[in-house]
Amino acid sequence: MTLPDTASNPAGADRTFQVDLRGLVDLLSHHLYSSPRVYLRELLQNAVDALTARHGLEPDSPADAFGIRLYADGSLVRVEDDGVGLTEADVHTFLATIGRSSKRATAAPSAEPVPGWGSVTDQRGDFIGQFGIGLLSCFLVADEIHVVSRSARTPGAPAVEWRGRGDGSYTVRTLPASAHPGPGTTVTLTPRADAGEWTEPARVHALAQHYGSLLRHPVTFTDGAFGAGVSVNPEPAPWVRSYPTPGTRSRALAAYGQEVFGFEPLDTIDLDLPAVGLKGIACVLPETVPAGRRHGHRVHIKGMLLSEQAEEILPEWAFFVRCVVDAESLRPTASRESLYEDDTLAAVRDALADRLRAWIARAAASDPDLLSRFLQAHHLAVKSLAVHDDEILRMLLPWLPFETTDGHTTLDSFARSHRTVLVTSSVEEFRQVAAIASAAGLGVVNGGYTYDRELVHRLPEIRPEAVVDDLDPATLTAHLDPVDREVELAAGAYLARARDALAVFDCDVALRAFQPASAPALLVDSREARHERTRSQLAREQEGGLWGDILGALRQEAPRAQLILNQLNPLVRTAVAIDEPELARTSAEALYGQAALLSRRPLRPAESSLINRSFLDLLAHALRKDS
Repeated sequence: MTLPDTASNPAGADRTFQVDLRGLVDLLSHHLYSSPRVYLRELLQNAVDALTARHGLEPDSPADAFGIRLYADGSLVRVEDDGVGLTEADVHTFLATIGRSSKRATAAPSAEPVPGWGSVTDQRGDFIGQFGIGLLSCFLVADEIHVVSRSARTPGAPAVEWRGRGDGSYTVRTLPASAHPGPGTTVTLTPRADAGEWTEPARVHALAQHYGSLLRHPVTFTDGAFGAGVSVNPEPAPWVRSYPTPGTRSRALAAYGQEVFGFEPLDTIDLDLPAVGLKGIACVLPETVPAGRRHGHRVHIKGMLLSEQAEEILPEWAFFVRCVVDAESLRPTASRESLYEDDTLAAVRDALADRLRAWIARAAASDPDLLSRFLQAHHLAVKSLAVHDDEILRMLLPWLPFETTDGHTTLDSFARSHRTVLVTSSVEEFRQVAAIASAAGLGVVNGGYTYDRELVHRLPEIRPEAVVDDLDPATLTAHLDPVDREVELAAGAYLARARDALAVFDCDVALRAFQPASAPALLVDSREARHERTRSQLAREQEGGLWGDILGALRQEAPRAQLILNQLNPLVRTAVAIDEPELARTSAEALYGQAALLSRRPLRPAESSLINRSFLDLLAHALRKDS
């Protein structure tokens, strides 16, 4: 910004901001636009808005009467349109004033439309651009912008030439009408040497197809070798074309989805919201998506590509689809690379969520094969939806797969085999008890995964005859067979030594008989019990201090872990007969360590040390015995 001369501006007089255009362009390039390539999108956008205004001026003209022509040969880039054009007054008002858009009404609603490159009407939604800074993007690739325009509003109007330079200066002059034979605007850029990456003919053609493939006005490109030029958008969007059969349409939409996203969709879902002029498709991903990972979606505004990474168009749980839509009423941000978060976008997001729910409902009702393939890949997404959506819960909960003591199966099948369904609170708890619970005939579901425990507890809402309860360690141990009194008495000395060895872990030791006989021991120890013991230990260590008083006030009777030895296991029968005290102690520590490892829970440092020590002690004993 440059300060005005104080001599010509007495104290207290109004002053005008001075703009450093180079600094502003640098700001745009680093903070507003993601890449210099947006210059072509902005030129296309202005041209499309100009054509929209021309059709408003001449509503009886055929839809393809006016078009856009692109030319690039390496030394220049030119964009021509047959739009409404500009007068000399418009050029001074809109091209030379930063931030003033010819698409944004500045007059009262009853005023006449203000002419301009894109024109102003009271219907702002007719135009893509709204912010009046798009033309500045051309300075990202060129030091000078050359515009020649002729207005369609004034018959016989002369052509007007505007030259804007990166230093902030510009010139305007009137030209003969022959300088621009018909109404419209021609913008010519002479690229800087460092902008060749974005202005070479092949790149300009690719960018035109990227941004303008769904534009409703004809767009052609030539580099001088194509003669009349090649069409950038030869066909309308696939969802608005006519097809001979529904199957043909379905295959065409799937092929388009594969072309755009690079995968063959499991299915395509029609998205049509007439209230906001939105049409498009959602492509169901054929493979599992990591939980919480959100894909970007392709959003077009009136045919012009706005963004390929518009996450906000769908709710977070819809990460099993990628969609491409073209909308009329959604608002872009100033950079025109994302959507403005407002009530309209929120309503569109909710409406599209309803379309996805409806597709799931149709698959559940009429296409079990598609539903099966969908759930196999995306059961986590459906579980996240079912937690908050009662309709989806009723439709799909019986079909969702869960990890159970019967293997991976549906709740519907599992509930038919087990009248009482027990559910664990963690994955490690399930792994501790799965084999023993299965052998005991208990039906246990792993509730440690995201959403699973909450969903299993809602099963009675769908199947009232089912009973669901949390797995309690006492429930499991009650199904383990007691051993004969004589056997337990004979093992008494060993059990006492084992309890003494494991007292440091607050672990009791018991002898029971259970299947499978290959399991030597079962460690029953819940996460809540471990947390309570840890808190109690901290309270003891901090006794007398403020922190110790707080922990002491919270302390409850700390539940003990329990190592249950299996009398049916040959190794255990041998171990309980050991007379040597040290060897008995070491074997008890080894059995505890093996049971802790099988639980697959995180080991405490003391437990890791115990496992290593007991292994080495047993190895040393075996070597001494052999020698």
